[in-house]
Amino acid sequence: MAIRLGILFAIFSIQVLLITFTAEAERSHMRSLLTSNVTNGMSHAPGFCAMYDICGARKDGKVLNCPLNAPAVKPDPLFSSKIQSLCPTITGDVCCTEEQFDTLRAQVQQAIPFLVGCPACLRNFLNLFCEMTCSPNQSSFINVTSVKKVNNNLTVDAIEFYITDAFGEGLYNSCKDVKFGTMNTRAIEFIAGGAKDFRGWYAFIGRQVGLNVPGSPYAINFTSSVPESSGMKPMNVSSYSCSDPSLGCSCGDCPSSPTCSSSAPPPTSKSNTCSLKMGSLKAKCSDVAVAVVYIVLVSLFLGWGFAHRKKEMSPAFKTKPLSSTTSRNGMHSEDQKDAELPLPILLDGERSSGGVKLSVVQGYMSNFYRKYGAWVARRPAVVLFSSLAIVLALCLGLIRFKVETRPEKLWVGPGSRAAKEKQFFDSHLAPFYRIEQLIIATIPDGQGNSPSILTESNIKLLFGIQKKVDDIRANFSGSMVSLVDICNKPLGQDCATQSILQYFKMNLDNFDNYGGVDHVGYCFEHFTSAETCLSAFKAPLDPATALGGYSGNNYSEASAFIVTYPVNNAIDRESNEAKRAVAWEKAFIQLAKDELMTMVQSTNLSLSFSSESSIEEELKRESTADVITILISYLVMFAYISLTLGDTLRFSSFFISSKVL
Repeated sequence: MAIRLGILFAIFSIQVLLITFTAEAERSHMRSLLTSNVTNGMSHAPGFCAMYDICGARKDGKVLNCPLNAPAVKPDPLFSSKIQSLCPTITGDVCCTEEQFDTLRAQVQQAIPFLVGCPACLRNFLNLFCEMTCSPNQSSFINVTSVKKVNNNLTVDAIEFYITDAFGEGLYNSCKDVKFGTMNTRAIEFIAGGAKDFRGWYAFIGRQVGLNVPGSPYAINFTSSVPESSGMKPMNVSSYSCSDPSLGCSCGDCPSSPTCSSSAPPPTSKSNTCSLKMGSLKAKCSDVAVAVVYIVLVSLFLGWGFAHRKKEMSPAFKTKPLSSTTSRNGMHSEDQKDAELPLPILLDGERSSGGVKLSVVQGYMSNFYRKYGAWVARRPAVVLFSSLAIVLALCLGLIRFKVETRPEKLWVGPGSRAAKEKQFFDSHLAPFYRIEQLIIATIPDGQGNSPSILTESNIKLLFGIQKKVDDIRANFSGSMVSLVDICNKPLGQDCATQSILQYFKMNLDNFDNYGGVDHVGYCFEHFTSAETCLSAFKAPLDPATALGGYSGNNYSEASAFIVTYPVNNAIDRESNEAKRAVAWEKAFIQLAKDELMTMVQSTNLSLSFSSESSIEEELKRESTADVITILISYLVMFAYISLTLGDTLRFSSFFISSKVL
């Protein structure tokens, strides 16, 4: 029994040694393969990769590629379609795994909100990283220059990226004027660190960043100078101009476009309408036709008036009697019935040599209204009920009456071009952010000069205000909504709040650690380059978006803090996302009225505030606030007309002499 156990143990030990030796041999082979990738023996030819797969990650989670010089791999159809959706220039074999591609897509997704306003710029930007990550000819323009071990695996630590200056210039020129609307500044301030040319942009992209800082986990040296003996060629993918019709940008994002720089107005289209020309006067046929009809009608009216006047002046024209005494059948005539009414009647014609003579029009009007008044007096019930029925019928439209309080619908019609373009933009991209804003300003002195607001006490006051805003909890359908739940977060989990407090990462503890007010002045000059000046959401903050009341670039003279909260919007105004934002905005406005106003005024400052729904709420209030006033004014006007336009008021003849009916 002991011998059997000894034999089994020996066999097991031999198997373990064989497995260990095999694994060590495989690891040794892989190390030698990876090491050869960074030596002169690397194959720099089309169809070969310089990096492939992921071999490790930094402590902050940023993945690191494997330095593997191997032939490009043919992807499966599903993976190929995924690549085509983001990188249409990459076809056939690729030098990236699906995990690498998903990492690429997640990283460039952060830049898309900044560049989406200009499709040409976005396409050039995506092409740069698509070629660097997945191009099947990767080794022909990328050289791995440094590797390091991470968990016993070799990973890429630095590369040289050979790329033509033409592509760099095309990339920079297509993006240099693109605006990032949320912060009212150029997008290149964020994605390129405010670079002045494509080389500065390359330097910003290729910088190896520290832990938890947005950027590249390994160094990238962009250059156009290729060593002659290397056999490599610079990457030269075609770049798109921002004025390209197929990927055109707006004039705000591409002012250099020929269609935007032309000062001549666009040619007006000539319509094929009929026109007549008489000497130097040119008129449309429709205008001439209307004028002719008008002249004919006026001529007929004047001719009829002259003919009637001539007949009136003839000796045969007599004044008509007031009424006939009795008709042939012994019944009173209609004229006699009218004469019995207590109504003053003026008749046409001459009453006597000294009587009043009425004109033709006055005579007809007098006769018409005399008969109309008599008819109304005999049929009061019919007149009242028919008038009421007509008024009610005309008021049926009020059933669908609705006060429009949406500002965009008050500015433009639903079928206008602006409305259609906004609808297209919202449905294909995203609706513009909801804007909530606070403006805190100093009080001008007797000479009208406003002192600077950049003091330690004022900045700490702003921290206190920010804490109260962060503590807002609005109730929506039983759940509590805070600013963090609805704010725009372009680069992570922090809100893109535009405030001078971003120079302290929105944290009061950093105020003294960073140097207080002096740090603010430092960030005015280095807001795009100094890491300590980056906002909490890892992006530069242009002081022009957070301050007001200064001249030129003298930010230290600013007399106002401008705090802007971009909040996510929704296309459907009835969606829960939109309703949650509105609920928070109401709580925000209430906080500003009840608490923030008192806080600010107690320090001799002024506060102004608004929310996305402020205009709409004010329109709703204005549309209902004046109802009572308008109703009372109409009643007073009606009473005035009824009581003052009649004869002298007498109680016994009130309903006859007044104008109530």
